Amino acid sequence: MTKRWWHDKVAYQIYPKSFYDSNGDGIGDLGGVLSKLDYLKDLGIDIIWLSPIYQSPFVDQGYDISDYYKIAECFGTMEEFDTLLAEAKKRNMYIIMDLVVNHCSSEHKWFKEALKNPKGEYRDYFYFVKGKNGQPPSNYRSYFGGSVWEPVKGEKDLYYLHMFSKEQPDLNWENPKVREQIYRMINWWLNKGLAGFRIDAIMNIKKDLEFKSFEPDGEDGLASCTKMVEAVSGIGDFLEEMKAVTFEPKDAFTVGEVFNMKKEELEDFIGEEGHFSTMFDFSAHLLTLGEHGWYDAKPIDFKEWRQTIISSQLEAEGIGFKANIIENHDEPRGVSTFLPDYAQNDDGKKMLATVSLLLRGIPFLFQGQEIGMTNCRHNDINEYDDINTIDQYHLALDAGLTKEQALKVCYTHSRDNGRTPMQWSATKHAGFSTGTPWLPVNPNYFSINVEKQENQPNSVLNYYKELIALRKFPAYKELFVYGSFVPAFTEYDYIFAYFRTLKHTDAKILVAANFGQESETLELVELQPEKVLLMNTGFEKEIFEEADKDGCITLHSCEAVVIVVTDY
Repeated sequence: MTKRWWHDKVAYQIYPKSFYDSNGDGIGDLGGVLSKLDYLKDLGIDIIWLSPIYQSPFVDQGYDISDYYKIAECFGTMEEFDTLLAEAKKRNMYIIMDLVVNHCSSEHKWFKEALKNPKGEYRDYFYFVKGKNGQPPSNYRSYFGGSVWEPVKGEKDLYYLHMFSKEQPDLNWENPKVREQIYRMINWWLNKGLAGFRIDAIMNIKKDLEFKSFEPDGEDGLASCTKMVEAVSGIGDFLEEMKAVTFEPKDAFTVGEVFNMKKEELEDFIGEEGHFSTMFDFSAHLLTLGEHGWYDAKPIDFKEWRQTIISSQLEAEGIGFKANIIENHDEPRGVSTFLPDYAQNDDGKKMLATVSLLLRGIPFLFQGQEIGMTNCRHNDINEYDDINTIDQYHLALDAGLTKEQALKVCYTHSRDNGRTPMQWSATKHAGFSTGTPWLPVNPNYFSINVEKQENQPNSVLNYYKELIALRKFPAYKELFVYGSFVPAFTEYDYIFAYFRTLKHTDAKILVAANFGQESETLELVELQPEKVLLMNTGFEKEIFEEADKDGCITLHSCEAVVIVVTDY
């Protein structure tokens, strides 16, 4: 594998609206990000991904962009952004932004012109399609519920396509002028000094222009729009063109949000000559989805979760790197999702971090993950500010759930769980803002916050620092970055363990964690423990002496250990 500048990096996603408010208006901003650069540097972060800060009406929290060349006023100014780039560079850190080019906002000048002039050039920037037999062109359901087709006012039997909300019309990638405009915009940002992009909803850019209907998969008579995405081919041509004229000349780092990819295309996406530098591993998140919505989703089964991650790791071996996540802005908090009730404590949070950050691939942390932030319970649907959550709430009610049950579903699955303000201190509004936060702060900020954990040597935050430092430690860095992933002890019901090994060396590290309630003893067959590098409960000496004595290690509930081992 050709070594690239991003291979050994650790990334951190910032949801700017909820990170830190520097001016007291209740909304996080660029000044807030700038003021926390040293905090992130101390944590061990190299790459910062900013969720959308572009000008937007915020129907979908900034993923509906009305001007790709402007910063939304609530976040600050372009001058502040330039300062952020410069200050990050001083600290040897990199900034990447969201690239949202499947769709734009209905407030974008392109769409406004398309509506105004049916015969103008901008009409072909979008998908305007005639209906069939008095009905929409096809029966696709949007990601946010309801038809993907919105009637065009004043034009009989004409619809425009939106795979997300009606305020997010899809851009027509079949039009070379659209692609040219997009590439020009990408290069404009790269020329400013941006290091790359997280590429949003990119699998949706390729459409079947016949827009054939599918067998309905819900009582609404609609079929998920993903069926069209999965059935169509040819997206690679668009992605390769974009890469050739934007990312590649700048050696930019790109991470794709890739769903519904054909399995045999993995190398095309993240191989040596792949479309992207990496792509997020969403395999664990997919386990949280129900057949019809959040309301019929099943709780996480540990064995299924473990096997899913193992399979995903082995799938990428020899091909490229995936970007490993526990959570992000589109998911609930990982500790509330992947840990059983008895493990939702500090040891459990550290255990989950251990098995995630030492996997093969590029680790991405989401703001607040490093202090173990959790889901936030609300008493009324009006306390949520997420279009998808509101849709799923009503979907649950339509399925027969009570309001209390539907709210519990939202507590478990809502994207707003990851969007509550960052908990900096035990002061008012968790130290996030001196004003009223745009979204309620999680009430547990008194016990879970940065300030408190910075002063506790055994805190979740300080453990994350140790974990990241271990991943970067010169003696083991090559192994953790380029070493293989070898699953271990899968015969145990609640043990998640694997070896990281490096070809042509004797180096081998065992990462093992006990997700069960009972203690488990693991026999290190034909292996000699050399050194305990890290343990989430801090009993390194005890476990090393035990292993040295009888070749076995005992892990109590929620214990995780990282050990250097050699062959006898």
